[in-house]
Amino acid sequence: MDLILWRHAEAEDAAPGMSDLERALTGKGVKQARRMGQWLDSQLPDSCRILASPAVRTLQTVEALGRKFKLHNDLAPGADPADILKAVNWPGNKDSVLVVGHQPTLGMVAALLLTGEDLDWDIRKASAWWFAQREPGDPGSVYLKAVMSADLVK
Repeated sequence: MDLILWRHAEAEDAAPGMSDLERALTGKGVKQARRMGQWLDSQLPDSCRILASPAVRTLQTVEALGRKFKLHNDLAPGADPADILKAVNWPGNKDSVLVVGHQPTLGMVAALLLTGEDLDWDIRKASAWWFAQREPGDPGSVYLKAVMSADLVK
């Protein structure tokens, strides 16, 4: 199984009375999402399942990919890392899955996958971390296949 964690692109600060779920991408964030979406589209298998948080900023980020996706409430801001792994059926899934979500949860998932510990790692806005398994279904065979930032994609 390949698991790709894509943090949403740069978003505006919440205006007074605005919920966190309503925050939209900035102009810079739209450009970041477009660049990363093009790179990911060129790398992901056609069969990749794509799951996104229901927040506006993640919806705008995943739309830049130009593929079908499913909104998943368990990926909303403040999600527990275990809920994300359950949503993607880690490590038992044989398919590739792309998750578009939020910090600090994505960083916590990355740390859990590589170290088995609950740590707070930072994933930059609009960046993607690509995890793979040497042996399907074996969480001990996980490795980091790629890390890509929107700043590196032209």
